[in-house]
Amino acid sequence: MNPSTTTNSQPEPLGRRLANAVTTSRPELSPGARAVADRMLLDIAGICVAARGELYVKAALGALDGDGPCTVIGSTRRLSAEGAAFVNGIAAHGEDFDDTYEGGPVHAGVVIIPAMLAAAERHQLSGADLLRGIAIGAEVMCRLCKVAPMRVHKAGFHPTAIFGVMGAAAGIGAALRLTPAQLTHAFGIAGSMAGGLIEYLADGSWTKRMHPGWAAQSGYRAVRLALGGFEGPATVFEGSHGLFHGFANTMDGNFQAMMDGFGEQWLFETIAFKPYACGTMSHPYIDCAIAFRARGIDPAQIARIEAETAEGIVHRLWEPLAMKQSPPNGYAAKFSTPYAIAAGILRGDAGLGEYSEEVVKDPALTALAQKISYIIDPANPYPNQFTGHLRVTLVSGEVHEHRQGYFKGGVEHPLSDGDIHRKFKANCNYGGLNAAGADSIATTLAGLLDAPLAELSALPV
Repeated sequence: MNPSTTTNSQPEPLGRRLANAVTTSRPELSPGARAVADRMLLDIAGICVAARGELYVKAALGALDGDGPCTVIGSTRRLSAEGAAFVNGIAAHGEDFDDTYEGGPVHAGVVIIPAMLAAAERHQLSGADLLRGIAIGAEVMCRLCKVAPMRVHKAGFHPTAIFGVMGAAAGIGAALRLTPAQLTHAFGIAGSMAGGLIEYLADGSWTKRMHPGWAAQSGYRAVRLALGGFEGPATVFEGSHGLFHGFANTMDGNFQAMMDGFGEQWLFETIAFKPYACGTMSHPYIDCAIAFRARGIDPAQIARIEAETAEGIVHRLWEPLAMKQSPPNGYAAKFSTPYAIAAGILRGDAGLGEYSEEVVKDPALTALAQKISYIIDPANPYPNQFTGHLRVTLVSGEVHEHRQGYFKGGVEHPLSDGDIHRKFKANCNYGGLNAAGADSIATTLAGLLDAPLAELSALPV
């Protein structure tokens, strides 16, 4: 797509270009769109059920006064569209078990599914419109990752939060059939609602869990304001005080990459689904650790472990190293690659159970994590590809090495439909929902995109 120009030969604002592309494209007709949307719906619902008893979900519910017509997954309470989007977004992301776009990384499902389900119930959208909104919202989030890779994280912000509000506005706007002018304003409004600091890394506190919910409800609010005639800047993305200046410290991003092929190539179809309940870039290292476990290496004989890693993930998953080797709580452990490696070797998994407060304090896990260090590989392909590498040196001096050039669950090694369903059922069981209840949710969601009007009220709790 060549850059458009206005009548005075100035480049057309990106907000307007994106709005035009959204309103004229048909991602729901792509063969892969339905499959990805169905997977997202099932995966996010299972994670919400798994988290429903957690204190952070209860705190989010308790903070809201306004009830309404929209479902809180796993709860008997119904909220306004904004409230349901907020709580479901928090629950979906709270255990860090949600889908990931490798080119970001960014988590699309935890923003777009809560936002679209709330909008679907509030406005009685058809299944076809729900699918369109999911596809457009996820696509916009993925494409924003291409403008200034790694810059948002380096500036101290969470890309899922910053790009999520734009994706939510795009998806809801597409489903509600906003005009290009209305959607342009929605983007401009949404830019002033973006936010999400990554300072949670300092102590394992909960604010990251809030980010997708805030983005989901803010995207909905931006669309409603635009429908009411409220105005926002068309240059919200590229402007001298725009999104990338504010949250990536740059105005020199590759904005053309954000638009190239929009309507023809669908990045959201490559979204990956997680097998482990922690930061995505740690996953290949967990696989390497499990490979060592399968070789029968005695953990007591390990003298040290060295990992090659990407510079772009060090500040989130490796440093400060002493804290990552001994995380203060279960949530902080989710962003520690040393802990993830230790869990893979000693427990053979990194699921929800491996991040409980009791397990994280296991002295054996801490002792092994303290033997793990890293070196930076300047040739690492992150963020376009997530890889893993471990070199284990035993007390005897014997050295074992393992590399994995892919992320299990990603494009090169996707989870099967069976894997997604097993994960969903395990998450429902973790959240205290019986097998019949889990089957009922799966059946409802499987038909949601075919329904004349979206209806979730029958979901069991």
